[in-house]
Amino acid sequence: MLLLILFAAAFVGSHFAMSHPLRSAMVERLGERGFQGVYSLISLIFFAGMIWAYRGLGRQEPVWSAGEWAWVSAEILMWFASVLLAGSFVRNPALPGAPMADRPAGVLRLTRHPMMWSFAIWAVVHAVVIATPKALVLDASMLLLALGGSVGQDAKKRRLIGERWHDWSAQTAFVPFARGIAYPGTVALVGGTLLYLLATWLHPLPVSIWRLVA
Repeated sequence: MLLLILFAAAFVGSHFAMSHPLRSAMVERLGERGFQGVYSLISLIFFAGMIWAYRGLGRQEPVWSAGEWAWVSAEILMWFASVLLAGSFVRNPALPGAPMADRPAGVLRLTRHPMMWSFAIWAVVHAVVIATPKALVLDASMLLLALGGSVGQDAKKRRLIGERWHDWSAQTAFVPFARGIAYPGTVALVGGTLLYLLATWLHPLPVSIWRLVA
């Protein structure tokens, strides 16, 4: 468990450090491509260590037992998270090198951080329905990274882009649906639904509609 906590702390801490205080120095020394490569490599090493420690703990008893209502709610939330994730690759200014349109479109009309919220929702859902001590450590780290990273992205965009970012972000929301309901876009809706069905089919436990045929 201590190894899991250490790897989780390193995974989250390295993300925050490389994304903000260390980014300028690393880009200056390595170049943008080199920075992206080192960033990805360090993240992958710590993430792999976290998963290795998680699996090494074996079976654990859950802290609480999730009822049927929790599983049904989890399935709905995971479908929504999949829609956000699929739509986050379409016209998203948070992606490296992606231009910023005049108006948010697709899932960006629901939240300006669709990818981060998809991870945050996954973390909460996984913590609620699995609820083992090791899952709570893993999920807490992912939740902290997703929401803390979103706050950091906002601050960086505000500093670098200024008034244009203010105008763009005023048309969307930090928390999904905080500014109302909008159509997420066909790519997000169809792609997210297919992603959800594939992910739940591959899941080690029978979940979603696959519970009916298990």
